[in-house]
Amino acid sequence: MADQPWLMRTYAGHSTAEESNRLFRTNLSKGQTGLSVAFDLPTQTGYDSDDPRAAGEVGKVGVPISHIGDMRTLFDGIPLAEMNTSMTINATAAWLMALYVAVAEEQGAPRAKLQGTTQNDIIKEYLARGTYVFPPEASLRLTVDTISFATQEMPKFNPVNICSYHLQEAGATPAQELGFALATATAVLDACKASPDIAASVFPIVASRISFFVNAGIRFITELSKMRAFVDLWDDLLRERYGVTDEKFRRFRYGVQVNSLGLTEQQPENNVYRILIEMLGVVLSKKARARAVQLPAWNEALGLPRPFDQQWSLRMQQIMAFETDLLEHDDIFDGSAVISAKVDELKTAARAEMAKVSSLGGAASLKGLAYMKEELVASNTARLRAIESGETKVVGVNVFTSGEPSPLAAGNAIMTVKDDVEFGQIERLKAWRARRDAGAVERTLAALKEAAKAGRNIMEPSIACAKAGVTTGEWGQTLRAVFGEFRAPTGVSLSSSEAAQGSLEALRGRVAKLAQVLGTQPRFLVGKPGLDGHSNGAEQIATRAADIGLAVVYDGIRMTPDELVAKAEADRVHILGLSILSGSHVPLVREVMQKLRARNISAPVVVGGIIPEEDAHVLKQLGVAAVYTPKDYDLNRIMDGLVGLVERNALP
Repeated sequence: MADQPWLMRTYAGHSTAEESNRLFRTNLSKGQTGLSVAFDLPTQTGYDSDDPRAAGEVGKVGVPISHIGDMRTLFDGIPLAEMNTSMTINATAAWLMALYVAVAEEQGAPRAKLQGTTQNDIIKEYLARGTYVFPPEASLRLTVDTISFATQEMPKFNPVNICSYHLQEAGATPAQELGFALATATAVLDACKASPDIAASVFPIVASRISFFVNAGIRFITELSKMRAFVDLWDDLLRERYGVTDEKFRRFRYGVQVNSLGLTEQQPENNVYRILIEMLGVVLSKKARARAVQLPAWNEALGLPRPFDQQWSLRMQQIMAFETDLLEHDDIFDGSAVISAKVDELKTAARAEMAKVSSLGGAASLKGLAYMKEELVASNTARLRAIESGETKVVGVNVFTSGEPSPLAAGNAIMTVKDDVEFGQIERLKAWRARRDAGAVERTLAALKEAAKAGRNIMEPSIACAKAGVTTGEWGQTLRAVFGEFRAPTGVSLSSSEAAQGSLEALRGRVAKLAQVLGTQPRFLVGKPGLDGHSNGAEQIATRAADIGLAVVYDGIRMTPDELVAKAEADRVHILGLSILSGSHVPLVREVMQKLRARNISAPVVVGGIIPEEDAHVLKQLGVAAVYTPKDYDLNRIMDGLVGLVERNALP
């Protein structure tokens, strides 16, 4: 008898709850079997859509959910008692889970029937994705609250999804992806074991509801072996460290999105093959087959995919599951000497990484976080240098670069979010606040604050807040007042490295000459305005700029335009670089440029991100000197351009 296929999802959500609901229902009608919700950055970081820090970000990388009314609209006509819903949400996972429960109860769906996942892996947010809010200790407490609540009330729901996906996107080697993810799981399990709300008798059940969300890259044999190593290491960890004796509670359950880091802006049609090969790594091996799969679209290096592009990726899964005989056979890799040796190699390296993190105090400790972040930045630097040198070959990028223009990328090859989306969302939010019961809002927020201060589980108070009409920003601000906020380590060394000296010699000479002319080392401010937390590009630019001798100023993610301009003025920088990957580049850059002019700061500005060609023209009209996109993989060429801008601005 053939195995059942995995859950088939598409990561989706944009613009408004109404538009996203329409997209969900369309995808389900095409044969998708589960939902995977993308939330916008204000929702992910606990701000309302009308908060000044949300400007330009509303509805760009996901759907804005400001209150239960938005959640109600998002799932209108979708029976939550029958749906399996994955929510990519972390710092505010408890709040989105509360909203989900509240809407399900409105539909008459019992909590015990709800199926799905909240990602709820805050540690990888500190390391790779950047949508953290609270300090590690408080964040882990919220994670334990959701786990305890779900164990008692939602036994079919996975309250935490340890996410190695973004670790690989940030440059992790397979061993680091394994080691850091399992170190994170250890931190979560240790916190659960120490919780008075989780009895020892139910701990094995708690462990069994922890799932994983992984990445599958292009190195097929390695990625397949990595997943088999994950299975073994998780089984060993639960049995040896935590004494979970029942084998069914030790099963490694994971969902996957295949690698987006390797998708190319150049010859983007090649991405279809990359996505297919990467999917094979997580479905071919029965022993380590994914429980759920979502695939990126071929054009995600260009911008937001259209419904057709998402359909194309869904059809890829369906053809694999229903047209091939894959699900009719036992594991085809059992007994392979090559696979077995690779699995053992990865397990040994992963255990070494886990031991290192443990020796520093664990994945949730400041030392552990700093170590993992530094290692990710270093691994990503090595990955990029291998592409620059040609050691790693990427078709259409550094080899076989000539070819015919792609008809797929001609014309309107991506979807864009209209500028009026933010205005409409804010108007609806104001109307929502005006018609709700203000007294009920005040009472439920007070109860939430008291529970947080007293160390009680915040889930039931959060559900009460949801039903009373509390907004995402009000929930977030209440907990910020109790727990405070946190800024994670950047992992970036801003001193000049000795690596690649030969290729940098000419650039270093030009920077040294500039220093003589200016009477000071040229200063380069690297800024991440807005709520975008994807900092990989900014980190690599900052690292290479330091390597060539620029004095780099980089304070990490989520800087406001005011903060960046004030920093540029105080440090008298000679060039300002802005990195924005959330699609909000036009409004954020416009605001920065206006504030620079208001302070008479004339330093040239460059911008990097996933920026369509027409938007690049807009940015240059705003006064931006240069725009860089993913096709600009050669960092030395970028450095040449930056130094040239400073030379033209400074030399006679």
